[in-house]
Amino acid sequence: MTAPIIAFRDVSKSFKGLVAVSEVSFDIGPGVTALLGPNGAGKSTVLRMLVGLTAPDRGTVSVFGHDPRSNTAVLRYVGLVPQQEGVFPRTRAIDFVRLAAVLNSVDDPDAAARMALEAVELDPDDTRFVDQYSKGMRQRVKLAQAIVHGPSVIVADEPLNGLDPRQRQRLIRIFQRLGAEGRCVIVSSHVLDEVERFGSQVLVLAQGRLAAVGDFRAIRDLMDDRPHLIRLRSDNLRALTSALLARGIVRGVQFTDADTAEVAVDDVALFRRSIAPAARHLDCSLTEVAPLDDDLESVFRYLVAGPGGR
Repeated sequence: MTAPIIAFRDVSKSFKGLVAVSEVSFDIGPGVTALLGPNGAGKSTVLRMLVGLTAPDRGTVSVFGHDPRSNTAVLRYVGLVPQQEGVFPRTRAIDFVRLAAVLNSVDDPDAAARMALEAVELDPDDTRFVDQYSKGMRQRVKLAQAIVHGPSVIVADEPLNGLDPRQRQRLIRIFQRLGAEGRCVIVSSHVLDEVERFGSQVLVLAQGRLAAVGDFRAIRDLMDDRPHLIRLRSDNLRALTSALLARGIVRGVQFTDADTAEVAVDDVALFRRSIAPAARHLDCSLTEVAPLDDDLESVFRYLVAGPGGR
């Protein structure tokens, strides 16, 4: 088997007696991996250890089999997009990214800077200063400086924070493309719907511990001891839900208004096969069938609270 690009083994880290990360172990390979957790969950500490900015108190961190703290040569293969603003005011994007190329000993820093800016969909000939850019554009400048030396590993700490939906989707698309190129891309976020859009492996951190690893839909499968919640909207809702209850397709119904209800379902596949025929049989219209707990927000609540939590 191929060795993982990044490996954490029983890693713990404390600051002044406060445990930030506790006994965390995981492997990361090529593609996009999302590091999910609320503020204070330990995401930034994990990323700081990954890029060698701080050492673990216990356990080991390796990048391509090397400790990034003691063997800094491995960091030439790593690009970091910090959470902090991190761009110089009164500086053009091309100059800022070119400086990163020079610091990384890139052979042709001018050409590399232009290529990196184009890769993040920015104009290298833009004469404006970066402090005149929008938040989303500045985030892409930071990403450009992180990839200017062609790293195999890209680490981005909360890169989507504060972006409008259009800029957020644009940056997500860029990260997906970088992952599709075979790079190892790690993106942290506390915004759950952002992570879901990556369609990636998810590492869920809760209170410094690794709560779950996997595709978010696979993680949702861990919750099958609880019914799935689905919102139904129909012009003959009471007749439809009564039929579904009578046939054992749903186990419970909660009406939110005359046309809308939330139904609890044990067997989602059976529900999906049955809902349209049931509506046709009753000659009623279905205007909405929407899962309410297949998103990462419900997954995260479940993993933090446990099977009995709400």
